[in-house]
Amino acid sequence: MAEPVNKEGRPLLVEMIADLACPWCYLGLVRLDKARALRPTVQIDLRWWPYMLNPQLPKEGMDRRTYLRAKFGGDAKASAIYQRIEQAGQDDGLAFAFDKIRRTPNTVSAQRLILLAQDRGQGEAVIRALFKGFFEDGIDIGDNAALARLGEVAGIAQDDITALFAGDAHSADIIRGHQRAQMMGVQGVPVFVVERQHVISGAQAPEVLAGLLDVASSSAVA
Repeated sequence: MAEPVNKEGRPLLVEMIADLACPWCYLGLVRLDKARALRPTVQIDLRWWPYMLNPQLPKEGMDRRTYLRAKFGGDAKASAIYQRIEQAGQDDGLAFAFDKIRRTPNTVSAQRLILLAQDRGQGEAVIRALFKGFFEDGIDIGDNAALARLGEVAGIAQDDITALFAGDAHSADIIRGHQRAQMMGVQGVPVFVVERQHVISGAQAPEVLAGLLDVASSSAVA
């Protein structure tokens, strides 16, 4: 059986290279949760690794329909693609509600909020709140006021959120994270990096992710 921690006595580090605007990233997180349930003795420290699917998107985001038409070349093709994603989500108990989304957000501010939360040991709560808010509730996570509400509900102090958006803390971290991922050859997300050496891309099945945790656990205690 896999050991619960690595040889330094800490949980396995699992870095998730992702963007909050990516439905496959949300699905990847759900499947990682299922993998964790398959390996209940394996403790994990899940950390967000920023990536930007749309680095040229305006700060205010873009009308959703306009974005999808530009990205996929028409409504019919976009609809077919998102129907497949919705079905994949249903198979894993995830209720995507793409019809509620009115704008494709610039996710820099949202990812800054995640990094702030990680500094306070609350990263996972905020990651989940933002994914759910966007993909299930249709909340514009490019809007700072909406982010503040989600962050506060997830346990981040309002004063900390206000200070974050009043300055530029973690902005450079978003750029650095994206550039590091590109240097690794990442062209799509999610990508999971375990203990900085075991890498797997895509929203893999829970059993596959559980196997990766087994490999990383075995290496960590060797």
